[in-house]
Amino acid sequence: MTKQELLDRLKKGPLILDGATGSNLMHAGMPRGTCTEKWVAEHPDVLLQLQKAYTEAGSDIIYAPTFMANRVSLREHGLADETESLNKSLVALSKKAADGRALVAGDLTTTGKMMEPMGPMSYETLYEAYREQISYLAEAGVDLLVAETMLASNETMVILDAAASVCELPVFCTMTIESDGSLFFGGNIYDAAEELEAMGAAAVGCNCSTGPDQLEAVIAGIRSRVNIPVIAKPNAGMPSISETGESVYHMEAEEFARHMKVLHQAGASILGGCCGTTPDFIRELKKALL
Repeated sequence: MTKQELLDRLKKGPLILDGATGSNLMHAGMPRGTCTEKWVAEHPDVLLQLQKAYTEAGSDIIYAPTFMANRVSLREHGLADETESLNKSLVALSKKAADGRALVAGDLTTTGKMMEPMGPMSYETLYEAYREQISYLAEAGVDLLVAETMLASNETMVILDAAASVCELPVFCTMTIESDGSLFFGGNIYDAAEELEAMGAAAVGCNCSTGPDQLEAVIAGIRSRVNIPVIAKPNAGMPSISETGESVYHMEAEEFARHMKVLHQAGASILGGCCGTTPDFIRELKKALL
């Protein structure tokens, strides 16, 4: 996919993303605290079943489970030497699940560590880590790249720099935010969206952190500040924490879809679900946007 192909596709109507991966994998038995990427590689049938269900529900794009498969994050699990094999094998799984019926995005995210001078991560370290991962994702044949659940605009810009040095794939950028649009590492989504557009992002928006019922003003605000497509990929509402420490999401699929229709009207043209959502949520979302 190119940026122009993305724009041409959006002339036909909104693009539907997939829903949650991590929360569904945990429901399927993935232990808390494990390396998700390694667990999926060792339990491929769980991912294949989930992503086939998303594709059948109406997802136009599914995210390969390469979320934290960069060398910096994998090193914390003693898996840095598996960076190439994990990225390529996980993309292959998603391509098998999509079976040509959906595009496959190479998924990247924050290392969770602030950049200098506020934190320990240097531009050079991040750039090399993201450049390496993006190289493997491009070689594996992803259709686009997604930088999601980002905490700061500066780290997201490093991903855009790294991607531009490797390939011409479009990059979607979504930040995780407070309901007022503020970012967890400082600043706000509105200024960040403008900065990311200037850096070459193909689409910008938000994912995770909150439910769709709290995002109408945020999405409208982003839409007013950029000329590129806007993304909304929120959680199934705000969770409560169970006695065992698990996040429990209470928003049902039909209610989620009703709120997502409002976000579409507010300016989001690329929509999906994050934590707590399932293929049923995507199915209802697709129906609501028809």
